[in-house]
Order: sequence, then C-alpha cells, then structure tokens
Amino acid sequence: MTILHIHKFFTPKDGATIYLQQLMARQAAAGHTVHILSTRAPTNAPSPDTKYFIHQYDFSRSEGAARDAKKAWAFLWNAEARDATARVIREVHPDVIHLHNVYHHFSTSILGVIRKSGIPCVQTLHDLKLACPNYKMFTEGSVCERCKGGKYWNPIIHHCLASSASANILAGLEMSVSKMTQAYEKTVRTFICPSAFYAKKMQEWGEPAAKFTVLPNPAEVSATPAPLGGGFVLFVGRLVAEKGVETLIRASARVPSLPLRIAGTGPEEETLRHLVRTLNAPHISFLGFVPPAELAPLRVTAEAVAVPSVWYENSPLAVLEAMGEGVPVLTSNIGGLPELITDGQEGFLSDPSSVQAWAESLERLQAISHDLRLRMGAQGRTRIQKFHDWNDHLATLERLYTK
Repeated sequence: MTILHIHKFFTPKDGATIYLQQLMARQAAAGHTVHILSTRAPTNAPSPDTKYFIHQYDFSRSEGAARDAKKAWAFLWNAEARDATARVIREVHPDVIHLHNVYHHFSTSILGVIRKSGIPCVQTLHDLKLACPNYKMFTEGSVCERCKGGKYWNPIIHHCLASSASANILAGLEMSVSKMTQAYEKTVRTFICPSAFYAKKMQEWGEPAAKFTVLPNPAEVSATPAPLGGGFVLFVGRLVAEKGVETLIRASARVPSLPLRIAGTGPEEETLRHLVRTLNAPHISFLGFVPPAELAPLRVTAEAVAVPSVWYENSPLAVLEAMGEGVPVLTSNIGGLPELITDGQEGFLSDPSSVQAWAESLERLQAISHDLRLRMGAQGRTRIQKFHDWNDHLATLERLYTK
C-alpha cells in the first residue's frame, strides 16, 4: 500500500522521530510505498519528499512583533500546511495517512483536508497533547492535570509552555477550539498508544475508548547480550526538569562507590553541574552529547541505565534500547514505565522524586552479583523479543491500516 506519514520534525534527535524513520525504512523494505510530510530544517534526514515540506517555525522565542504575529496565526491555522497536505495527497495518492506529532507546526488546518479526501487516518500518540495543551502534563516541577475537564485557562496561569503570556494564551485557545470542533476525533479513525497508561489517561480525560488501541513501541535486540562490568550507571537523555536527573544526582551522592555518568545536554545542565560541585560528588561525571555510534558501546559496558523521570513517560527509547541490549534498567514507577520493567526482574523501580528510594535502588544494584545483573539484562532482552518485536509491530500496523 501507499502510506503517508505526517510529523512536524524530520531531524533524528528525539524518540518519536527516530521511531518514525525506522518505521518508514522497514515499511519500505516490506514493499510499501512510503512518503513523509514534515517541516524544513538543515539537519533533516534526506528524503525525496522535501518538495512537500513546510516552513519550520521557532515557537520557543520572540522574533519581533510582526514575526510573532505570523507565527501565532500559523500556530492556530497554518494555510501552508493545509495546502501542502492537499498537494501531497493529490500527487502520491496514499491508501492511508499516519499522523504522528503534528500539533502547532501543522495545526488543525490539515485535518479538514484529510477528512475531505476520505482517506483512512490513524495517529500515534507520542505524547499527551490530544488531551492537554501541555503535552507533558508536567509543570512547576511536578505532574499536572489542572486542565482536565476543559479548564484550558490553566496554562495561562501557570506558564506551562513558555514564560510569555501570549504563548500560553495561544495554547489554551488552540486546545479549546480543537475540543469544541472535535477536529482530531472526527478525522482520526484509530489512535495508537505505545503504552496502556496513555490509552487509559486519554479515556480519563473524556476521549472515546473505542478509538484507542495499544501497540507497544518496538526495539532492536542485539546479536549478543551486553557484557556489563564497567562499574558505572549511565543516564542518557535531555537535561530537563521532567527527566528527574536532579533526584538521580542527589541519590548517587549517597552511593559514591558507584559512579554515575550523564550523557546528554539541555537547559538544566549548568544547574546540575553546580549541584554536583555543591554535593562534592566527583564520582558523577557529565559526558555531554554522545553520538549514537559511540553511545551503544558505552551503554553495554554500564551496570545499568537509569531513567529517573518524574513525568508521565510513554514508552521511552532509552529504556527499550537498553533492554534490547541486555542492560538492566533502573526507572521510576510512573506513566508507562512500569509496563516495561518489573521490579527485581529486568531492573528496579523507584518512587519518582524520592531521593531515598533512588539511593536504595542504586544500593540494590551494587549489592547483587555480576551474574545476577547479567540475568536481569537477559530477562530484559526476552521481554523485548516477546512484546516489542519489530516484525510483530509492522504486522499489527498493517492490520490496523487495512481495518
């Protein structure tokens, strides 16, 4: 069949985009004709579909009154995105349209075009934006569900998305209009949730249960299991508040005999570096950005990968990749994470934001033998093979498309 994916980014820098590009490659290898509609950026992966791509706005900063006004209008109704969607549908004749993260950059302007075409449409929910203006449901340092029940003025009060009032007003307004018109609900026939937690959360917020299906994210399984034995715990990800790195650092400071290595950059980096200096914890080191080619050899020598998130994680690549390689995972008991890890089997679960709980997880890891860590890693690989196999994922997607 001919499949059209629509996603707001095509630079492989986040889990959703990496998944999308792997999915497209595998669908093409299976004999399908696969197309992508995205936004233009110099760091995009190469694609023959770039002629359809639209302008990528930077919504994170002010660029002057005239420019900001243009961005605000595109945020609510992007005529370029509407026209590009109509063009790509007209020229490639897709049998199915698969939406991913289209919010803000594409706007609801594309949904009417898709409905008018009559082409079946599915959407993978990589985040919580279908329900909440704040796609993370995380603000002011903790999980937040204040907008539940249509209370979309809360982003304005709590500055959920940006420091400026205008950005939060736009987000609340866009969400209000989207829900009043039921734009996504009328266009998308099936919402695909990588975790059961996300499907349940959407239904708690009033979305129709019958439109949701759970399809776990897939992952590769390495040819050989990780040897482990490097004597350190590894964190991989952006250094932002919702990732819970501060909690991990404070816990690690209590277990100085087990080094912690932090791979990644982000807005919290300097604050976290200062925290490490304040705690006098030289066993904690920052590696900065580590390219994928260098990250895999590093990860397989770690004793465990730590994912200390304090927000509603979905089905993160950091966990799946580690498990597929046979690396134990220490993670928070929040969101979709407990669906991936059973405490004491593939790794250890801790209460999010609890320094004491995380320190105990680190101590538990250190207390077990190398053979037991290898066994934990092997259980993780088995779980990936059983529930997150790429071939099973593709087959299920094809059945959803056909249905």
